[in-house]
Amino acid sequence: MCVELCYRTLNDPSINPTLARAKCYHTMDAFVRLVVVLVRFSGESTNNVTKINLVNKVLGTVAHVLVQDHEVHTTEFHQLPYHRFFIMLLTDLTTSDPVFEAIIFPVLQAFGSTYQLLKPSRAPGFAYSWLELVSHRIFITKLLLHTPQKKGWPMFQQLLISLFKFLAPFLRNAELSKPTHLLYKGTLRVLLVLLHDFPEFLCDYHFAFCDVIPPNCIQMRNLILSAFPRNMRLPDPFTPSLKVEMLPDIAHAPRIVSNYETIIPDNLKKDLSEYIKARSPVTFLSELRSKLQISTEPGNQYNVSLINALVLFVGTQAIAYIHSKGSTPSTSTIAYTAHMDIFQHLLVDLDTEGRYLFLNAIANQLRYPNSHTHYFSCALLSLFAEANTEAIQEQITRVLLERLIVNRPHPWGLLITFIDLIKNPTYKFWSHEFVHCAPEIEKLFESVARSCMQKQTGSQAAMARETHQQQHETTST
Repeated sequence: MCVELCYRTLNDPSINPTLARAKCYHTMDAFVRLVVVLVRFSGESTNNVTKINLVNKVLGTVAHVLVQDHEVHTTEFHQLPYHRFFIMLLTDLTTSDPVFEAIIFPVLQAFGSTYQLLKPSRAPGFAYSWLELVSHRIFITKLLLHTPQKKGWPMFQQLLISLFKFLAPFLRNAELSKPTHLLYKGTLRVLLVLLHDFPEFLCDYHFAFCDVIPPNCIQMRNLILSAFPRNMRLPDPFTPSLKVEMLPDIAHAPRIVSNYETIIPDNLKKDLSEYIKARSPVTFLSELRSKLQISTEPGNQYNVSLINALVLFVGTQAIAYIHSKGSTPSTSTIAYTAHMDIFQHLLVDLDTEGRYLFLNAIANQLRYPNSHTHYFSCALLSLFAEANTEAIQEQITRVLLERLIVNRPHPWGLLITFIDLIKNPTYKFWSHEFVHCAPEIEKLFESVARSCMQKQTGSQAAMARETHQQQHETTST
Protein backbone atom coordinates (compact mmCIF):
# COMPACT_ATOMS: atom_id res chain seq x y z
CA MET A 1 0.00 0.00 0.00
CA CYS A 2 2.82 2.42 0.92
CA VAL A 3 4.68 1.60 -2.30
CA GLU A 4 1.58 2.09 -4.44
CA LEU A 5 0.94 5.45 -2.78
CA CYS A 6 4.53 6.49 -3.53
CA TYR A 7 4.19 5.43 -7.18
CA ARG A 8 1.01 7.46 -7.61
CA THR A 9 2.68 10.49 -6.02
CA LEU A 10 5.92 10.22 -8.03
CA ASN A 11 4.10 9.65 -11.31
CA ASP A 12 1.63 12.54 -10.82
CA PRO A 13 2.78 15.35 -13.17
CA SER A 14 0.76 17.93 -11.22
CA ILE A 15 2.90 17.48 -8.10
CA ASN A 16 6.26 19.22 -7.81
CA PRO A 17 9.06 16.58 -7.75
CA THR A 18 10.51 17.93 -4.49
CA LEU A 19 7.08 17.85 -2.85
CA ALA A 20 6.45 14.37 -4.25
CA ARG A 21 9.64 13.07 -2.64
CA ALA A 22 8.71 14.71 0.67
CA LYS A 23 5.29 13.03 0.61
CA CYS A 24 6.91 9.65 -0.09
CA TYR A 25 9.34 10.17 2.78
CA HIS A 26 6.44 11.03 5.08
CA THR A 27 4.58 7.85 4.08
CA MET A 28 7.56 5.52 4.45
CA ASP A 29 8.70 7.13 7.71
CA ALA A 30 5.27 6.51 9.21
CA PHE A 31 5.47 2.84 8.16
CA VAL A 32 8.96 2.56 9.68
CA ARG A 33 7.76 4.05 12.97
CA LEU A 34 4.97 1.47 13.08
CA VAL A 35 7.45 -1.37 12.54
CA VAL A 36 9.81 -0.01 15.21
CA VAL A 37 6.98 0.21 17.77
CA LEU A 38 5.91 -3.35 16.99
CA VAL A 39 9.49 -4.61 17.36
CA ARG A 40 10.00 -2.75 20.62
CA PHE A 41 6.90 -4.19 22.31
CA SER A 42 6.79 -7.64 20.72
CA GLY A 43 7.36 -10.64 22.98
CA GLU A 44 8.55 -10.57 26.57
CA SER A 45 11.17 -8.10 27.67
CA THR A 46 13.63 -10.91 28.43
CA ASN A 47 13.00 -12.78 25.17
CA ASN A 48 14.56 -11.21 22.09
CA VAL A 49 13.76 -14.08 19.70
CA THR A 50 10.30 -12.69 18.94
CA LYS A 51 11.77 -9.27 18.12
CA ILE A 52 14.36 -10.74 15.77
CA ASN A 53 11.79 -12.95 14.05
CA LEU A 54 9.60 -9.90 13.46
CA VAL A 55 12.50 -7.91 12.00
CA ASN A 56 13.35 -10.82 9.66
CA LYS A 57 9.70 -11.17 8.65
CA VAL A 58 9.32 -7.49 7.84
CA LEU A 59 12.59 -7.28 5.89
CA GLY A 60 11.79 -10.46 4.00
CA THR A 61 8.34 -9.18 3.05
CA VAL A 62 9.70 -5.83 1.83
CA ALA A 63 12.43 -7.60 -0.15
CA HIS A 64 9.82 -9.86 -1.77
CA VAL A 65 7.67 -6.86 -2.71
CA LEU A 66 10.73 -5.07 -4.11
CA VAL A 67 11.70 -8.00 -6.36
CA GLN A 68 8.14 -8.34 -7.66
CA ASP A 69 7.89 -4.59 -8.20
CA HIS A 70 11.21 -4.64 -10.07
CA GLU A 71 10.03 -7.44 -12.36
CA VAL A 72 6.70 -5.72 -13.09
CA HIS A 73 7.86 -2.13 -13.63
CA THR A 74 11.33 -2.90 -15.11
CA THR A 75 12.60 0.44 -16.42
CA GLU A 76 9.82 2.33 -14.61
CA PHE A 77 10.87 0.92 -11.24
CA HIS A 78 11.25 3.48 -8.42
CA GLN A 79 14.01 2.90 -5.86
CA LEU A 80 13.04 5.76 -3.57
CA PRO A 81 10.44 4.16 -1.23
CA TYR A 82 12.55 1.06 -0.59
CA HIS A 83 15.72 3.06 -0.07
CA ARG A 84 13.98 5.31 2.43
CA PHE A 85 12.46 2.34 4.27
CA PHE A 86 15.75 0.48 4.73
CA ILE A 87 17.70 3.59 5.74
CA MET A 88 15.19 4.77 8.31
CA LEU A 89 14.54 1.31 9.78
CA LEU A 90 18.28 0.67 10.18
CA THR A 91 18.74 4.08 11.80
CA ASP A 92 15.88 3.54 14.28
CA LEU A 93 16.86 -0.03 15.19
CA THR A 94 20.50 0.89 15.90
CA THR A 95 19.87 3.84 18.22
CA SER A 96 21.31 3.99 21.75
CA ASP A 97 18.33 2.26 23.29
CA PRO A 98 18.70 -0.68 25.74
CA VAL A 99 15.95 -2.62 23.97
CA PHE A 100 17.63 -2.38 20.56
CA GLU A 101 21.23 -2.58 21.81
CA ALA A 102 20.47 -6.09 23.05
CA ILE A 103 19.60 -7.26 19.51
CA ILE A 104 22.03 -5.15 17.48
CA PHE A 105 24.02 -8.00 15.90
CA PRO A 106 21.00 -10.11 14.85
CA VAL A 107 19.46 -6.95 13.38
CA LEU A 108 22.62 -6.29 11.35
CA GLN A 109 22.60 -9.92 10.21
CA ALA A 110 19.00 -9.52 9.09
CA PHE A 111 19.84 -6.41 7.08
CA GLY A 112 22.94 -8.04 5.60
CA SER A 113 20.97 -11.11 4.50
CA THR A 114 18.27 -8.90 2.98
CA TYR A 115 20.84 -6.83 1.08
CA GLN A 116 22.39 -10.06 -0.21
CA LEU A 117 18.97 -11.15 -1.50
CA LEU A 118 18.61 -7.80 -3.27
CA LYS A 119 22.14 -7.78 -4.79
CA PRO A 120 22.52 -5.94 -8.12
CA SER A 121 22.47 -9.12 -10.20
CA ARG A 122 19.02 -9.88 -8.74
CA ALA A 123 17.58 -6.36 -8.99
CA PRO A 124 19.74 -4.19 -11.30
CA GLY A 125 17.27 -1.31 -11.09
CA PHE A 126 17.94 -1.10 -7.35
CA ALA A 127 21.76 -1.10 -7.73
CA TYR A 128 22.38 2.58 -6.90
CA SER A 129 20.28 2.48 -3.75
CA TRP A 130 21.77 -0.91 -2.85
CA LEU A 131 25.30 0.49 -3.01
CA GLU A 132 24.30 3.43 -0.83
CA LEU A 133 22.65 1.11 1.68
CA VAL A 134 25.58 -1.30 2.07
CA SER A 135 28.04 1.60 2.31
CA HIS A 136 25.94 3.64 4.76
CA ARG A 137 28.05 4.90 7.66
CA ILE A 138 25.82 3.26 10.28
CA PHE A 139 25.80 -0.14 8.56
CA ILE A 140 29.56 -0.22 7.86
CA THR A 141 30.55 1.09 11.28
CA LYS A 142 28.26 -1.21 13.25
CA LEU A 143 29.11 -4.26 11.15
CA LEU A 144 32.89 -3.84 10.89
CA LEU A 145 33.72 -2.05 14.12
CA HIS A 146 31.17 -2.97 16.77
CA THR A 147 30.50 -6.66 16.14
CA PRO A 148 32.36 -9.06 18.51
CA GLN A 149 35.25 -11.14 17.11
CA LYS A 150 34.76 -9.57 13.67
CA LYS A 151 31.59 -11.62 13.16
CA GLY A 152 30.20 -9.07 10.74
CA TRP A 153 33.23 -9.12 8.42
CA PRO A 154 32.35 -12.23 6.36
CA MET A 155 28.89 -10.83 5.65
CA PHE A 156 30.25 -7.51 4.39
CA GLN A 157 32.83 -9.36 2.32
CA GLN A 158 30.04 -11.29 0.58
CA LEU A 159 28.19 -8.06 -0.17
CA LEU A 160 31.29 -6.53 -1.79
CA ILE A 161 31.96 -9.68 -3.78
CA SER A 162 28.36 -9.55 -5.08
CA LEU A 163 29.03 -5.98 -6.19
CA PHE A 164 32.33 -6.86 -7.90
CA LYS A 165 30.76 -9.86 -9.69
CA PHE A 166 27.94 -7.67 -10.98
CA LEU A 167 30.36 -5.04 -12.27
CA ALA A 168 32.88 -7.50 -13.75
CA PRO A 169 31.25 -8.10 -17.18
CA PHE A 170 30.82 -4.35 -17.71
CA LEU A 171 34.33 -3.47 -16.52
CA ARG A 172 35.92 -5.81 -19.06
CA ASN A 173 34.84 -3.35 -21.76
CA ALA A 174 37.22 -0.56 -22.67
CA GLU A 175 34.49 2.08 -22.34
CA LEU A 176 31.79 2.17 -19.68
CA SER A 177 28.25 3.40 -20.22
CA LYS A 178 27.24 6.32 -18.03
CA PRO A 179 25.13 4.24 -15.57
CA THR A 180 27.93 1.70 -15.14
CA HIS A 181 30.50 4.46 -14.84
CA LEU A 182 28.55 6.00 -11.95
CA LEU A 183 28.29 2.66 -10.17
CA TYR A 184 32.01 2.03 -10.69
CA LYS A 185 32.86 5.49 -9.35
CA GLY A 186 30.70 4.84 -6.29
CA THR A 187 32.45 1.52 -5.75
CA LEU A 188 35.85 3.22 -5.79
CA ARG A 189 34.65 5.68 -3.17
CA VAL A 190 33.44 2.84 -0.94
CA LEU A 191 36.87 1.21 -1.26
CA LEU A 192 38.52 4.51 -0.32
CA VAL A 193 36.40 4.66 2.83
CA LEU A 194 37.40 1.11 3.71
CA LEU A 195 41.06 1.84 2.94
CA HIS A 196 41.04 4.85 5.24
CA ASP A 197 38.84 3.61 8.10
CA PHE A 198 38.95 -0.20 7.96
CA PRO A 199 42.25 -1.18 6.26
CA GLU A 200 42.49 -4.47 8.18
CA PHE A 201 39.28 -5.61 6.50
CA LEU A 202 40.81 -5.15 3.05
CA CYS A 203 44.03 -6.82 4.23
CA ASP A 204 42.19 -9.91 5.46
CA TYR A 205 40.07 -10.40 2.35
CA HIS A 206 42.39 -9.15 -0.38
CA PHE A 207 42.63 -12.58 -2.00
CA ALA A 208 38.86 -13.06 -2.30
CA PHE A 209 38.40 -9.56 -3.71
CA CYS A 210 41.22 -9.79 -6.27
CA ASP A 211 39.82 -13.15 -7.32
CA VAL A 212 36.64 -11.59 -8.73
CA ILE A 213 37.97 -8.23 -9.99
CA PRO A 214 38.77 -8.31 -13.74
CA PRO A 215 42.49 -8.02 -14.58
CA ASN A 216 42.00 -4.67 -16.35
CA CYS A 217 40.56 -2.99 -13.21
CA ILE A 218 43.98 -1.94 -12.02
CA GLN A 219 43.06 1.04 -9.85
CA MET A 220 40.35 -0.87 -8.02
CA ARG A 221 42.84 -3.63 -7.25
CA ASN A 222 45.49 -1.15 -6.17
CA LEU A 223 43.10 0.36 -3.62
CA ILE A 224 42.65 -3.06 -2.02
CA LEU A 225 46.33 -4.05 -2.16
CA SER A 226 47.48 -0.70 -0.72
CA ALA A 227 45.81 -1.42 2.63
CA PHE A 228 48.02 -2.12 5.64
CA PRO A 229 47.30 -2.53 9.37
CA ARG A 230 46.80 0.74 11.21
CA ASN A 231 49.35 -0.18 13.88
CA MET A 232 52.08 -0.51 11.24
CA ARG A 233 54.32 2.32 10.09
CA LEU A 234 55.38 1.78 6.51
CA PRO A 235 59.04 2.38 5.64
CA ASP A 236 59.47 4.91 2.87
CA PRO A 237 59.99 2.76 -0.27
CA PHE A 238 62.08 5.56 -1.81
CA THR A 239 64.72 5.42 0.93
CA PRO A 240 68.13 4.89 -0.70
CA SER A 241 69.62 1.44 0.06
CA LEU A 242 66.49 0.26 1.86
CA LYS A 243 67.21 -3.19 3.29
CA VAL A 244 63.84 -4.89 2.97
CA GLU A 245 65.08 -8.16 4.45
CA MET A 246 66.05 -6.33 7.65
CA LEU A 247 62.58 -4.95 8.34
CA PRO A 248 61.02 -6.58 11.43
CA ASP A 249 57.63 -7.08 9.77
CA ILE A 250 59.10 -9.00 6.85
CA ALA A 251 59.33 -12.18 8.94
CA HIS A 252 55.61 -12.20 9.77
CA ALA A 253 52.96 -13.85 7.59
CA PRO A 254 49.89 -11.75 6.79
CA ARG A 255 46.44 -12.80 7.93
CA ILE A 256 44.43 -14.24 5.02
CA VAL A 257 40.88 -15.22 5.96
CA SER A 258 39.90 -16.58 2.53
CA ASN A 259 40.22 -20.36 2.38
CA TYR A 260 42.04 -20.36 -0.94
CA GLU A 261 43.24 -23.97 -0.63
CA THR A 262 39.70 -25.26 -1.16
CA ILE A 263 39.78 -23.80 -4.68
CA ILE A 264 42.50 -26.29 -5.66
CA PRO A 265 41.00 -29.71 -6.57
CA ASP A 266 42.10 -32.50 -4.24
CA ASN A 267 43.92 -34.49 -6.92
CA LEU A 268 45.84 -31.43 -8.13
CA LYS A 269 46.67 -30.41 -4.56
CA LYS A 270 47.98 -33.93 -3.87
CA ASP A 271 50.20 -33.91 -6.99
CA LEU A 272 51.33 -30.37 -6.18
CA SER A 273 52.35 -31.31 -2.63
CA GLU A 274 54.16 -34.43 -3.82
CA TYR A 275 56.09 -32.49 -6.45
CA ILE A 276 57.09 -29.84 -3.91
CA LYS A 277 58.39 -32.58 -1.57
CA ALA A 278 60.11 -34.90 -4.04
CA ARG A 279 59.80 -33.39 -7.55
CA SER A 280 57.55 -36.27 -8.55
CA PRO A 281 55.62 -37.34 -10.53
CA VAL A 282 57.89 -36.32 -13.38
CA THR A 283 54.93 -35.59 -15.64
CA PHE A 284 53.44 -33.07 -13.22
CA LEU A 285 54.92 -29.93 -14.79
CA SER A 286 54.08 -30.92 -18.35
CA GLU A 287 50.45 -31.60 -17.39
CA LEU A 288 50.00 -28.50 -15.19
CA ARG A 289 48.96 -26.11 -17.96
CA SER A 290 46.10 -28.35 -19.10
CA LYS A 291 44.79 -28.51 -15.54
CA LEU A 292 44.55 -24.72 -15.44
CA GLN A 293 42.69 -24.45 -18.75
CA ILE A 294 38.90 -24.53 -18.93
CA SER A 295 38.21 -23.62 -22.58
CA THR A 296 39.80 -22.68 -25.88
CA GLU A 297 37.99 -19.34 -26.14
CA PRO A 298 40.51 -16.46 -26.24
CA GLY A 299 40.18 -14.31 -23.13
CA ASN A 300 38.52 -17.11 -21.14
CA GLN A 301 40.93 -20.00 -21.53
CA TYR A 302 42.05 -20.25 -17.91
CA ASN A 303 40.58 -20.77 -14.48
CA VAL A 304 41.71 -17.49 -12.93
CA SER A 305 40.69 -18.46 -9.39
CA LEU A 306 42.68 -21.67 -9.63
CA ILE A 307 45.78 -19.83 -10.89
CA ASN A 308 45.52 -17.33 -8.02
CA ALA A 309 45.08 -20.09 -5.45
CA LEU A 310 47.92 -22.21 -6.87
CA VAL A 311 50.37 -19.29 -6.85
CA LEU A 312 49.57 -18.40 -3.24
CA PHE A 313 49.68 -22.05 -2.13
CA VAL A 314 53.08 -22.66 -3.72
CA GLY A 315 54.38 -19.39 -2.29
CA THR A 316 53.30 -20.14 1.28
CA GLN A 317 54.82 -23.63 1.01
CA ALA A 318 58.07 -22.09 -0.24
CA ILE A 319 58.21 -19.61 2.65
CA ALA A 320 57.68 -22.42 5.17
CA TYR A 321 60.43 -24.48 3.50
CA ILE A 322 62.92 -21.59 3.52
CA HIS A 323 62.16 -20.79 7.17
CA SER A 324 62.60 -24.47 8.10
CA LYS A 325 66.14 -24.20 6.75
CA GLY A 326 66.82 -21.21 9.01
CA SER A 327 66.95 -18.81 6.06
CA THR A 328 64.91 -15.91 4.77
CA PRO A 329 63.63 -15.41 1.20
CA SER A 330 66.08 -13.85 -1.25
CA THR A 331 66.86 -14.32 -4.92
CA SER A 332 69.54 -16.82 -3.90
CA THR A 333 67.63 -18.84 -1.28
CA ILE A 334 64.55 -19.29 -3.47
CA ALA A 335 66.59 -20.48 -6.47
CA TYR A 336 66.74 -24.16 -7.49
CA THR A 337 63.75 -25.15 -5.37
CA ALA A 338 60.74 -27.16 -6.50
CA HIS A 339 58.58 -24.12 -5.86
CA MET A 340 60.53 -21.97 -8.31
CA ASP A 341 60.60 -24.87 -10.78
CA ILE A 342 56.81 -24.67 -10.86
CA PHE A 343 56.83 -20.90 -11.34
CA GLN A 344 59.53 -20.97 -14.02
CA HIS A 345 57.78 -23.75 -15.92
CA LEU A 346 54.48 -21.87 -15.89
CA LEU A 347 56.23 -18.70 -17.06
CA VAL A 348 57.62 -20.51 -20.11
CA ASP A 349 54.84 -23.00 -20.85
CA LEU A 350 51.82 -20.70 -20.62
CA ASP A 351 50.76 -18.61 -23.59
CA THR A 352 50.52 -14.82 -23.41
CA GLU A 353 47.06 -14.83 -21.80
CA GLY A 354 47.92 -17.46 -19.20
CA ARG A 355 51.27 -15.86 -18.40
CA TYR A 356 49.62 -12.49 -17.82
CA LEU A 357 47.15 -14.05 -15.36
CA PHE A 358 49.98 -15.92 -13.64
CA LEU A 359 52.10 -12.78 -13.24
CA ASN A 360 49.09 -10.86 -11.97
CA ALA A 361 48.55 -13.55 -9.34
CA ILE A 362 52.10 -12.95 -8.11
CA ALA A 363 51.74 -9.15 -8.23
CA ASN A 364 48.57 -9.43 -6.13
CA GLN A 365 50.75 -10.51 -3.19
CA LEU A 366 52.98 -7.40 -3.36
CA ARG A 367 51.40 -5.49 -0.49
CA TYR A 368 52.61 -4.13 2.86
CA PRO A 369 55.78 -5.46 4.56
CA ASN A 370 55.26 -9.15 5.36
CA SER A 371 56.75 -12.52 4.46
CA HIS A 372 54.46 -12.98 1.44
CA THR A 373 55.37 -9.60 -0.04
CA HIS A 374 59.07 -10.33 0.44
CA TYR A 375 58.93 -13.81 -1.11
CA PHE A 376 56.85 -12.88 -4.13
CA SER A 377 58.96 -9.78 -4.76
CA CYS A 378 62.07 -11.96 -4.82
CA ALA A 379 60.28 -14.53 -6.98
CA LEU A 380 59.20 -11.97 -9.57
CA LEU A 381 62.66 -10.45 -9.77
CA SER A 382 64.20 -13.92 -10.08
CA LEU A 383 61.80 -14.83 -12.87
CA PHE A 384 62.81 -11.65 -14.69
CA ALA A 385 66.51 -12.42 -14.30
CA GLU A 386 66.16 -16.05 -15.41
CA ALA A 387 63.73 -15.42 -18.29
CA ASN A 388 64.96 -16.89 -21.56
CA THR A 389 63.27 -14.35 -23.83
CA GLU A 390 62.77 -10.59 -23.83
CA ALA A 391 59.06 -11.15 -24.47
CA ILE A 392 58.69 -12.67 -21.01
CA GLN A 393 60.72 -9.88 -19.38
CA GLU A 394 58.58 -7.34 -21.21
CA GLN A 395 55.39 -8.93 -19.88
CA ILE A 396 56.73 -8.94 -16.33
CA THR A 397 57.54 -5.24 -16.73
CA ARG A 398 54.09 -4.57 -18.14
CA VAL A 399 52.33 -6.15 -15.13
CA LEU A 400 54.33 -3.94 -12.75
CA LEU A 401 54.22 -0.77 -14.84
CA GLU A 402 50.48 -0.77 -15.53
CA ARG A 403 49.87 -0.78 -11.78
CA LEU A 404 52.17 2.20 -11.30
CA ILE A 405 50.91 4.54 -14.02
CA VAL A 406 47.37 4.75 -12.60
CA ASN A 407 46.41 7.22 -9.86
CA ARG A 408 47.65 6.64 -6.34
CA PRO A 409 47.73 4.86 -3.96
CA HIS A 410 50.24 2.23 -5.06
CA PRO A 411 50.98 -0.88 -2.96
CA TRP A 412 54.24 -0.66 -1.01
CA GLY A 413 55.47 -4.05 -2.25
CA LEU A 414 54.83 -3.05 -5.85
CA LEU A 415 57.00 0.06 -5.45
CA ILE A 416 59.95 -1.67 -3.80
CA THR A 417 59.89 -4.42 -6.45
CA PHE A 418 59.88 -2.03 -9.40
CA ILE A 419 62.52 0.22 -7.83
CA ASP A 420 64.82 -2.78 -7.34
CA LEU A 421 64.19 -3.90 -10.91
CA ILE A 422 65.22 -0.59 -12.50
CA LYS A 423 68.04 0.26 -10.05
CA ASN A 424 69.79 -3.09 -9.52
CA PRO A 425 72.42 -3.65 -12.23
CA THR A 426 71.83 -7.41 -11.93
CA TYR A 427 68.70 -7.14 -14.03
CA LYS A 428 70.19 -4.87 -16.74
CA PHE A 429 66.77 -3.30 -17.13
CA TRP A 430 67.80 -0.30 -19.22
CA SER A 431 69.66 -2.44 -21.75
CA HIS A 432 66.56 -4.32 -22.88
CA GLU A 433 65.18 -3.56 -26.30
CA PHE A 434 61.54 -3.17 -25.16
CA VAL A 435 62.52 -0.16 -23.04
CA HIS A 436 63.66 1.71 -26.18
CA CYS A 437 61.25 0.26 -28.76
CA ALA A 438 59.45 3.59 -29.29
CA PRO A 439 60.10 7.20 -28.18
CA GLU A 440 56.83 7.43 -26.24
CA ILE A 441 57.54 4.13 -24.43
CA GLU A 442 61.05 5.26 -23.54
CA LYS A 443 59.69 8.57 -22.19
CA LEU A 444 57.14 6.65 -20.10
CA PHE A 445 59.85 4.50 -18.55
CA GLU A 446 62.04 7.52 -17.89
CA SER A 447 59.13 9.38 -16.27
CA VAL A 448 58.29 6.47 -13.96
CA ALA A 449 61.97 5.94 -13.19
CA ARG A 450 62.45 9.58 -12.22
CA SER A 451 59.55 9.41 -9.80
CA CYS A 452 60.88 6.17 -8.31
CA MET A 453 64.64 6.77 -8.30
CA GLN A 454 65.13 10.41 -7.47
CA LYS A 455 66.32 11.23 -3.98
CA GLN A 456 63.36 12.66 -2.17
CA THR A 457 63.71 15.58 0.12
CA GLY A 458 61.46 18.17 1.70
CA SER A 459 57.97 18.22 0.30
CA GLN A 460 58.56 15.13 -1.86
CA ALA A 461 59.38 12.98 1.14
CA ALA A 462 56.46 14.41 3.04
CA MET A 463 54.18 13.60 0.13
CA ALA A 464 55.45 10.00 -0.01
CA ARG A 465 54.93 9.51 3.71
CA GLU A 466 51.46 10.95 3.48
CA THR A 467 50.62 8.66 0.57
CA HIS A 468 51.50 5.51 2.45
CA GLN A 469 50.60 6.43 6.00
CA GLN A 470 47.25 8.17 5.58
CA GLN A 471 46.08 6.16 2.52
CA HIS A 472 43.49 8.80 1.75
CA GLU A 473 44.02 9.76 -1.87
CA THR A 474 41.44 11.41 -4.09
CA THR A 475 40.72 8.89 -6.86
CA SER A 476 39.43 9.55 -10.34
CA THR A 477 38.37 6.99 -12.85
